[in-house]
Amino acid sequence: MKVLSAQDVRRAVPMSTAIDAVRDAFRELAAGNFVLPPRQIFGDGSVLVMSAYHTPTGSAVVKKIGIALDEVPAIRATVIWTGAGDQLVADGGSITTLRTGAVVGVATDLLAPADASRLALIGTGAQAPDQVRGVLAVRPIADVIVTGRSADHARALSKTLADEFPEVKFTPGTDIDDAIADADIVCCATSSTAPLFSADALPGRVHVNAIGAFRPTMRELPRDLFATASTVLVDQQEAALEESGEIIDAVDSGTLQRTDLVELGPALSTPPASTGRTVFKSVGIGPQDWAIAAALARA
Repeated sequence: MKVLSAQDVRRAVPMSTAIDAVRDAFRELAAGNFVLPPRQIFGDGSVLVMSAYHTPTGSAVVKKIGIALDEVPAIRATVIWTGAGDQLVADGGSITTLRTGAVVGVATDLLAPADASRLALIGTGAQAPDQVRGVLAVRPIADVIVTGRSADHARALSKTLADEFPEVKFTPGTDIDDAIADADIVCCATSSTAPLFSADALPGRVHVNAIGAFRPTMRELPRDLFATASTVLVDQQEAALEESGEIIDAVDSGTLQRTDLVELGPALSTPPASTGRTVFKSVGIGPQDWAIAAALARA
């Protein structure tokens, strides 16, 4: 049995490898090669259990997550993976942030303008750095504005990322509308329960990723954004309709129809419209964890 720390995960699976692995996993999901039970939710979302079984290889992953948004770190998780005589137990917090950054990289590569150079990041928590890493892996980003409620946290994260990516300009701030006004790509990674901005604050041509709201009571995106988007991409329709507060609100209000939601797996074979405004909303599903764990098992 392999037992892997957060540092082990980072050393074994760089972001480019994670993006390729997650992209392949979504293709496998679209092909019907996963058994994917519904996520189990306990304590009003404070404990989650996710699993996935890959039928061609007979391998499986189970992840237990404890979430406390008022603590640091907010996510504490463990991943168990079994397959072909191998078994590993790994730090689930690092896998969660890595696979979430990777799926944003996959979606951004699919929908964002090829010449996108300006990224606005909203949020400075544990998920935020991998959002930037995922986007930088697929687009020629030159400028990143890092925004958060705390100016000190925005400055600290900007410095950390600037040290990692010295060729990119990082600017900290707290004004979201100012940050997104000229953005080509926006990444939202917060625990907000209310929309972070209005659609009017966005450019007419922009790709928006939102990964922070994972409960029906949470919302990062405004309803009017969905009304103006050419494509609304989700990791899985069923999961989005059960867990994403902004998707539930948009469907309940009639702003979106269920049939408007495009799943990522099929979209990789039949790309949707990528003009004007596009949105990717992720709540995270088991095949993403399976993808990273399988890559760790091969490493």
